[in-house]
Order: sequence, then structure tokens, then C-alpha cells
Amino acid sequence: MSQSAFFRLMTGMSALALSLPAMAEPPHLVQQGTARQLQVQGKPMLLIAGELGNSSSSSAAYMAPHWKKLRDMHLNTVLAPVQWELLEPVEGKFDFTQVDNLIRDARANNLKLVFLWFGAWKNSMSTYVPSWVKRDQARFPRAALVNGQEVEILSAMAPTTLASDQKALAALMAHIKQVDGKQNTVVMLQVENEIGMLPVARDYGPLAQAAWQGQVPRELTAYLTAHRDSLVPEMKRLWAAQGARTSGTWAEVFGGGIAAEEVFTAWYYARFADELTKAGKAAYDLPMYVNVALNRPGRLPGEYPSGGPLPHLIDVWKAGAPSIDMLSPDIYFPNFVDIVNRYKRADNPLFVPEANNADHPQVAGNAFYAIGQLDAIGFGPFSIESIDDKSGALGAAYDVLEQLAPHILAAQGLNKMAGFRPKALYDETLLYEPQVAVIGDYRFTVAYADIQRPALSSKTAEAGGIIVQIGPEEYLIGGSGVTVTFAPAKDGGGQAGIDSAWEGRFDSAGQWRAGRLLNGDQTHQGRHIQIPAGQWQIQRVKFYRYK
Repeated sequence: MSQSAFFRLMTGMSALALSLPAMAEPPHLVQQGTARQLQVQGKPMLLIAGELGNSSSSSAAYMAPHWKKLRDMHLNTVLAPVQWELLEPVEGKFDFTQVDNLIRDARANNLKLVFLWFGAWKNSMSTYVPSWVKRDQARFPRAALVNGQEVEILSAMAPTTLASDQKALAALMAHIKQVDGKQNTVVMLQVENEIGMLPVARDYGPLAQAAWQGQVPRELTAYLTAHRDSLVPEMKRLWAAQGARTSGTWAEVFGGGIAAEEVFTAWYYARFADELTKAGKAAYDLPMYVNVALNRPGRLPGEYPSGGPLPHLIDVWKAGAPSIDMLSPDIYFPNFVDIVNRYKRADNPLFVPEANNADHPQVAGNAFYAIGQLDAIGFGPFSIESIDDKSGALGAAYDVLEQLAPHILAAQGLNKMAGFRPKALYDETLLYEPQVAVIGDYRFTVAYADIQRPALSSKTAEAGGIIVQIGPEEYLIGGSGVTVTFAPAKDGGGQAGIDSAWEGRFDSAGQWRAGRLLNGDQTHQGRHIQIPAGQWQIQRVKFYRYK
């Protein structure tokens, strides 16, 4: 090759290298005030999400007609399972077809992805593991019942199971980094799915039996000691009942009953998940979380998945799995408000990856509460592809959240925002008492029926709202079925009135496009802001004070 030809080749290669995007910083969590936010490509992101059905992501052809419809419903993120059995059908030979198809199709529709790693466990069971794992019980022992009978749940005590799961997840993460490290289509990963032991509280296999007779690990008792004053009430009572011991067997430290067995189970699931997470992050350091199958009141461990990161076991998981960024509840129970408040902690940002099916009437209101009141990173109802309805309540609510997202992100953690919805009890009783929040110099009272005509309706149950401060006296009020009254935050501060109230929307460039200037009957002659039940909209309101 001549010198001139070599020079032209090198010049062309240099130009090509300059045209390729540089490897981006991986998505990661950052602190803003009291909130933790997901940052992607240097900007905070609110996950307006939905989770696919368990089998949907296994077929690109099945998913093909759904992607555009999901974007039309104003989602920006899809939670999609990735199954170990498809990734590694033959031991040591990885097939990334499913992963590549999902990334390709999500990008084509301007959507982000959260991958759900269906590895050793999915909903407690081990049905998504490869055939070579299922059929080799010598290398991959199952959990056992009291009588020694094995169940279709891999034992968390087996080093060989952990090692194989680690290799598979590390291969997945390395591949994501290779094909997506520049674009960041994949923004987070879920480690396993709804871990927990069934139908008994703990594994009775040989490895588990030996560990049960041994000493409680020092790491756990040290954590309990260091966090004695902030332990969740259930853990504090259980530990104190045995004298808050710092050493001893599981029965000695936590008692000999089923509660102690569940703590034992939680510890070893947490340790497995932590080691798996570390292997995945070593290959590509994305935020990772573990989701939670919640327990029904009055049920015993084993009647629900025992040992997962349940509200009463959060301390065990925080001690045993420090590499995990979030413990995230899957919520199908009516008492949504009570549940999410247990998972919003200084050491645990809230993310709701799976909630009532997407067509459930309370889903939209729950999203507004979690995001507005508790600074949630995101929200994702289950089986999102099954409704495909951009004109329904969820699509309309997500439209409002999409418009408000930049303002929500700017307000998170800074006491400039609040979220509202009627509180529900576990027995499905709805409590419609007004809720109060102080934001800036104003105190807001939010009711869920028209205060002129206070009759409730089925639409009222769907209500939810959010108030975001964007200036000293200017606020965005979004939602449905809410009536907002207002007063100065400080007593003796006179009275508050409406300077102006505009309905409208933010366009795709984030510019406010005003609609009607609301007054008269629409604001009850300046007495309140109201968004009627059954409608999802934004009002931009400026207040003022007078004597």
C-alpha cells in the first residue's frame, strides 16, 4: 500500500471514529433534595411505564402490533421479561435474539426498557430456568419440604445454582453494554421476580438444615444493632422478644417459630440476590432492584411467598443485599397508600414496577399519588399490552404525566409537590376525607367530589391529582376528580384568591398552550379549582393574597 493510500485509509477511519457516539455513562441514580432520581443520558427521567405479560416478550411477532400502541398511550418505558431458558438454552452458549429484538423494537418506538431477569426464580418457582438446570438436580438441588420432598424451587443455598445464574446474568449485562452502552435504551434491571418460598416458610434440604442449626451471620446482627432505633416495628418486636441477642442460632436470636424461619429464608434469598446483583453490575453497572410479592393479612409464611423483601423483612434485605438499589413492591391490594409509604425510605427510593392490571379503575390515581406524594422513580401497571387503549383512563392520565414530567422532576425532593388520591383500606373501603398539603406559601385542601354537589360516583373512585409549584405563586394542578381549595400557609396571612386559572396542555416541545381562561362557574366564582371526574387535564393557576 502506498503512503498516500495509507494516509487516506487512516483519515477515513478517523472520520468514522469521530462519527460514532461515545460510550455513554450508564443510567444511574442521583440525589435531588430528599429524592433519588434515575438519570439517563445526563438528564433525570420519570418512568411512565407498563409491564408486559410474562410470556409476551418471548415473541417479537406477538409484540409487533403492540409497540406503537404503547407509545400512543404515552408510555416512555416498557418492563419486559428476559428468560434464562431463552438466553442460555445450552450451557455456556448464549442466544441474545430475544434481547436484541426488544432493544430494536423499543428504539424504533422511542421507548426505554427495564429488563426483568427471570433467572433462578419467577413468582417463587423455578420454571424459567433452562432445561439443563431443571434436569440436573444433583448440581442444582431443589428446596425441600419437612418430609424431604423436593419442590420446583431451586434452593438458595446451592453455590452451583448461584454461580450459573451469575454467569448468565453477567453475559446478559455485558451484551447490553456492548449493543446499548451508547444509546441507553435499557435503563434498569430487575433481579429475579417475586422471590419467596412456598408452601412452607423455609427450605428443609440438607444445606438449609445445616445453616439453620448454625449461627446467625454477624452481618445481620450487626445491622440490627446499628439500626436498632429505626427497625420496622415487626422486626424490632421479634428481635426484642428474644432479648435483642447479638449472637446465637436462628432459633435463639429470633425464636423457634415460623417467624424465625422466615427471617432465615429472607437472609439467604437476600444474600443470593446480592451476589447475583454484584456479578451483573460488574459487567454493566445499571440500577438494579428486587420486586416484592406482598402478603395478605392473616396469612402465614409459606401461604404467601416466604422471605421476599416484604414490609416486615425490609431490614433483613437491607442488611443482606446492600448492592441492590431498590426494594420495589408489586401492588394488587386496595390499600395502595399504606403499602407505598412503607417502601418510601431514605435508604429506599420508591419504584412501583407492577401494579393492578392496566385497566383497573384505581391504577391512574395510584400513579399520581406515588409520583406526586412520594417522589416515585416510576410506575408500571401489569399486562400493559392487553388494553391497547390510548383513549382510556390510563392513557389520558399518562398523557398528563408525560406533559408534567419535566416539572415533576424539577420539583422532586424539594417540597414543591404533592400527590393525592382517595385512600382505600384492604377491604376495599374508600376513604374520601379531604387531604391537605402545604406547598410554598399556600395550604391546599383536596376533596374528591364537587363541593357544590358532593354526591360520590363510580368515577370518583378513579380520582387522583398532583400539584406542582413552578413559581412563587404559580402552580400546575393535574389529575381527575379533584376539587382544590386554598389558603395562605400561615395563619393570619389573610386570604387567598385566584389571580388566573388557565386550562391547557404542554406541547411536544414543552411549551404551554393555553386553552380557556377559567372563571365564573368553572372556579365557583374564584373559590376553588376543579377538574371534573372522568376527565384528565392540567390547569395552570396563579394565586394571590388579600386581607
